[in-house]
Amino acid sequence: MTSPRTTATAAGVLYLLTHVTSIAALLLYGPLLDDPGHTGAGIRLGALLEVVLMLTIVGTAITLYPVVRKQNEALAMGYVALRTLEAAVIGVGVVSLLAVITAREAGRALVAVHDWTFLLGPNFVLGTNTVLLAYLFYRSGLVPRFIAVLGLIGGPLVFVSAIGVLFGLYEQVSVPGSLAAVPVFLWELSLAVWLIAKGFKPSPLLDQVR
Repeated sequence: MTSPRTTATAAGVLYLLTHVTSIAALLLYGPLLDDPGHTGAGIRLGALLEVVLMLTIVGTAITLYPVVRKQNEALAMGYVALRTLEAAVIGVGVVSLLAVITAREAGRALVAVHDWTFLLGPNFVLGTNTVLLAYLFYRSGLVPRFIAVLGLIGGPLVFVSAIGVLFGLYEQVSVPGSLAAVPVFLWELSLAVWLIAKGFKPSPLLDQVR
């Protein structure tokens, strides 16, 4: 069986990879999102990075599931399912942008598909699965409470912000949208760093996964 320390490190690394790949892919996609007529190798490289992003998103859930399921198996399974859904929605966006390469006349519409998937996956779905995992960590005490609280604040905040974007109150990439994403960003970053540096805090739950 994998030790709790190894599990914690693996989960932390996977969380960091989700941030690295998502930010790098967005930078590579930038010219295309502004101009559907743009061509370049960056589109394909960005797509490859988002494929890695999808795999690491699912990987975080699979890695943490054996640990958090001891706190609440139903919620832990819900987290796995929602992380998988998040990855699937991102996949729709990847396909839409790749299709721009061979369907220039429909470029703007396909970019719009990507924009909507970017709202649904990294906002609505992410907000929900963040609350589930943060709650499991808060109840189990496997990580410091302040980290879990960041997730409990950040998840609902990014979800509510997505509602604002959906109804046209402001753009997703805007000052309000960015501010709303700060707590959930800090949640994932602090969780990743803690898991890599410290691992899980001592808990009877860890004895059950050995």
